[in-house]
Amino acid sequence: MAVIVFIITMAASSVSSIPQIILLPMTEEFGWQISDVANAIGLMFIVLACFAPFSGALMLKIGIRNVAIIAASLNIGGLLFTALAEKTWHLLFSIGVLMGSAAGIIGVGLAATVATRWFVKRRGLVVGALTSAFAAGQLLFVPLMAWITTITDWRHALLIPLSGGLISAILFLLFSKDWPYDLKLAPFGETELFEPPKDDGKSIVSTSFNVLIHASKTPAFWLLASTFMICGLSSNGIVSQHFIPFCADNNVGIVAASSYLAIMGVFNFIGTIGSGWLSDRYNNYRLLMCYYGLRALSLLYLPYSGFEFYTLILWAIFFGLDFIATVPPTVRLTSKHFGTVKGPILFGWIFAAHQVGAAIAASSAGWSRDTLLSYVPSFIAAGLISATAVLLIFVFQRIDTQSNGATAAT
Repeated sequence: MAVIVFIITMAASSVSSIPQIILLPMTEEFGWQISDVANAIGLMFIVLACFAPFSGALMLKIGIRNVAIIAASLNIGGLLFTALAEKTWHLLFSIGVLMGSAAGIIGVGLAATVATRWFVKRRGLVVGALTSAFAAGQLLFVPLMAWITTITDWRHALLIPLSGGLISAILFLLFSKDWPYDLKLAPFGETELFEPPKDDGKSIVSTSFNVLIHASKTPAFWLLASTFMICGLSSNGIVSQHFIPFCADNNVGIVAASSYLAIMGVFNFIGTIGSGWLSDRYNNYRLLMCYYGLRALSLLYLPYSGFEFYTLILWAIFFGLDFIATVPPTVRLTSKHFGTVKGPILFGWIFAAHQVGAAIAASSAGWSRDTLLSYVPSFIAAGLISATAVLLIFVFQRIDTQSNGATAAT
């Protein structure tokens, strides 16, 4: 199950990378502004945020296999419609609605659900390994897709994520299971079988909202959601979608810029797996404070790096190390506070907050580039906001420590 999820996540990474790869070629071909494509990207994150809260409940209701196949089909449809796009509103449908829906019903929630259901021991490491698949996809596919856009029509680059979506659907159809119990296995690290909860007859929407209503009464949910929103704003929203155009503004070509993203992917892979290993052994609050602090420094550094070879490599290393490193400790803290069944469902809401932050950054950065003729204000703002996440995590830890102390005393 872990291997299959790694593959579909890697394929999904190539899909989510497509908008920034084709952004410049599309604007040149059709005479559009960067914000025209950025608006579609922003809508993608909004749609993603609307579906993400129900992904965990959907997997509980119809199964992981069915959800993964539906997501792969939506991605294939979105890519095909993107290849046929001739007007900006076409992108709102293909990238915004179809790709956003696909990402929303799997997202990081798929990795969180599989890790929570199938692993008790080394759960953090597994989450780190599965989410590092985003980095693996970035490393393998982004430079190749960027190179294809420079030597031929940008539409040919879409063949790579199309193939990945088809392979993912076939693998899940043939080999996946929803629970270890389906194979009469205990979760890894346990000796007793965990029988899946029976269908309570409630709808997916009501199940998800019931979990949210219960969780919203706790400070843990609000602090996890707010910090993860900052994570989306400072990663997927601005770097994943606008790094290549930002480099182009500073005389760095699309292939060279994508190569820096590939370097970032290498260290993202290392950092995310390392974060999973660390989250099983060390204080998750302190890890998150370190990650957001490093991210703030990286974003503030980039606009003043000079966009030279060595300075961009330095940036790619440091930003890559904590690009998705926030996921394992966030998933572990969610499971700690809300349990094996409710945890993955609630993580969908937390992931929705992540995508709201990404949508804000993606759209506002496009507006900044077209209106102010510069990406610098957007990257500086993202760095400063990342710094506030350190303070929020500090508050989170203090509240948790005090509540645990009060419980122990009683």
